[in-house]
Amino acid sequence: QVQLVESGGGLVQPGGSLRLSCAASGRIFAIYTMAWYRQAPGKERDLVASITTGGSTNYADSVKGRFTISRDTAKNTVYLQMNSLKPEDAAVYYCKLRLRSTFGGTSDYWGQGTQVTVSS
Repeated sequence: QVQLVESGGGLVQPGGSLRLSCAASGRIFAIYTMAWYRQAPGKERDLVASITTGGSTNYADSVKGRFTISRDTAKNTVYLQMNSLKPEDAAVYYCKLRLRSTFGGTSDYWGQGTQVTVSS
């Protein structure tokens, strides 16, 4: 019905950059807040960044000034540009979209997760 496909994860050296993408497709009527979360082994899933339909953004303190979230409404896609990566940024990154489908009400949809590894 609704599919979210993430891409862009991988292995990067400390100080490097990655760009994550999350594209939604299917029976979508409207997409509201889009967000990125991350979960490291043995830890809870935490919010990294979010962006509203109006473009207002919110970031975790640990990534402010290094990560940038953006969205392309026409493509139903949210991005996370990650610069100056640190080993502590390593985690599985998940996108979460709050959207209204054409067949039901408003719900949160999660991507499948993409691994980000920061190591020299």
